[in-house]
Amino acid sequence: MKRRIAVLVEDLYQELEVWYPALRFREAGHDVILVGTGSKSEYKSKVGYPAKADTDIDHVRAAEFDAVVIPGGYAPDILRRYPAVNQFVREMDLSGKIVGAICHAGWVLVSAGILQGRTGTSFFAIKDDMTAAGMTWIDREVVIDRNLVTSRTPDDLPAFCRAILEKL
Repeated sequence: MKRRIAVLVEDLYQELEVWYPALRFREAGHDVILVGTGSKSEYKSKVGYPAKADTDIDHVRAAEFDAVVIPGGYAPDILRRYPAVNQFVREMDLSGKIVGAICHAGWVLVSAGILQGRTGTSFFAIKDDMTAAGMTWIDREVVIDRNLVTSRTPDDLPAFCRAILEKL
């Protein structure tokens, strides 16, 4: 069954953490929508690779999607500054829809307020942020806690995408 997946984008995203899931999920037959903050229409990765947003966060609703993928890099530190991004992620989680976060994406989960009592992982440098927000942090390539799927680094992308596809 074809599912609708939002991939959040903002400047300084980690290239593989946007494009590997986006292409993998499209290959699997799903509808992937790049959702930006609305600050511009095209966002540059850490090395300048462009991602043109299909829409922005003010024009989407959690009810329209089956999953959201939050990439890492430094984009999460920008994404979390937008109340609409945090609200979207919170609503996805409250609806039991898949919330996928890799690397530094945990910063958005912290700001969305969805980590209390959860188990997950992230890039090791934000472990303290994750645990301070109430999450039990585990150093594993992928951790699944109900609808929350988390991974650490680009090396974990195969396991991360496999876990999300299995949940879809």
